[in-house]
Amino acid sequence: MKFKSLLAVAAMAATALAMTGTASAAPTGVTTVHSCSTAPAPGYAACTALRRTDAAARSFAPAAPSGLSPANLQSAYKLPTGGSGKTVAIVDAYDDPNAESDLATYRSTFGLPACTTANGCFKKVNQTGGTSYPTGDTGWSEEISLDVDMVSAVCPSCHIPLVEATSPSYVNLGTGVNEAVTLGATAVSNSYGGGESSAETTSYDTYYNHPGVAITVSSGDSGYGVEYPAASRYVTAVGGTHLVTSATTRGWTETVWSGAGSGCSAYEAKPTWQTDTSCSRRTVADVSAVADPATGVAVYDTYGVSGWLVFGGTSVSSPIVASVYALSGNVSGVPASLAYSHASSLFDVTSGSNGSCSGTYLCTAKAGYDGPTGLGTPNGTGAF
Repeated sequence: MKFKSLLAVAAMAATALAMTGTASAAPTGVTTVHSCSTAPAPGYAACTALRRTDAAARSFAPAAPSGLSPANLQSAYKLPTGGSGKTVAIVDAYDDPNAESDLATYRSTFGLPACTTANGCFKKVNQTGGTSYPTGDTGWSEEISLDVDMVSAVCPSCHIPLVEATSPSYVNLGTGVNEAVTLGATAVSNSYGGGESSAETTSYDTYYNHPGVAITVSSGDSGYGVEYPAASRYVTAVGGTHLVTSATTRGWTETVWSGAGSGCSAYEAKPTWQTDTSCSRRTVADVSAVADPATGVAVYDTYGVSGWLVFGGTSVSSPIVASVYALSGNVSGVPASLAYSHASSLFDVTSGSNGSCSGTYLCTAKAGYDGPTGLGTPNGTGAF
């Protein structure tokens, strides 16, 4: 009863938060701050977490943190229980010394089973698999807390290895991705990005090329435009939506989040499974999930701004989708291609925009494929 009551209270709190939003735009009074630098140097990435700073995003009852709860996400995306024996790895930069204890608070608050080093569910390593961790960083620690909490929310039975790169260079982060795969990950979530460059296809793409493992990447938080590694043809680029409860059969409605990244890659070849016509090269995104801070998720973090927080950004959507891949239990081949042959198993997002592109599908939602939300959001696990 404790589990159900906590989820019910959290669901009501999150519903109240969600209903303050408006489609594709933050409502008046919603303010955010980027957890990481918004202008990474060439060859480096920034995390894509957006923390709400307005008063409405603060915890208003000990048992009911603000923000969408695990129960909300499971309801919105019609997700089954499961994931036992599956592993969703998180790759981020720098160290969060409180990662395991913060994760314990998140999971216990929402009645989820413990996920610890002692019981084998949680594991923290550096980019080469060791336990000599990098320097701590309060901004990236927010990203880490967000990522492990979202895996917990969507796939409570999944194992969660956290791989901490020495720095947010693509070489170090990519080394971390390789380590995550070595650790047996079913899916690897990457909530970071930076500018595209010619080096991506020759120097960086190899880190993300892991057939049979779902590599998800945030599409970005700056609206219309493409980031790397979301642009890589080897990953599932995850866009973002604004998610609210509604009187529909589904019980929820989604529109484009105005901050989600999308568009045509300048360098990456077009995968054979992409058939849209306005990009001769790779198009971003493939699929999507909630990312609007106005309808953000509850996260617990104590290494910096301490306590219950509300986050948005495509840092939310990437670990959600990675966890859905794990729940599907059937990741094979090039996982990014799966949704293109199972689009009917997604919720199609048909309204909203993330910028100006002459009204085309590259920045404006429509029936079927569009840039900001890809083919749509999870409707169970059938598309993954």
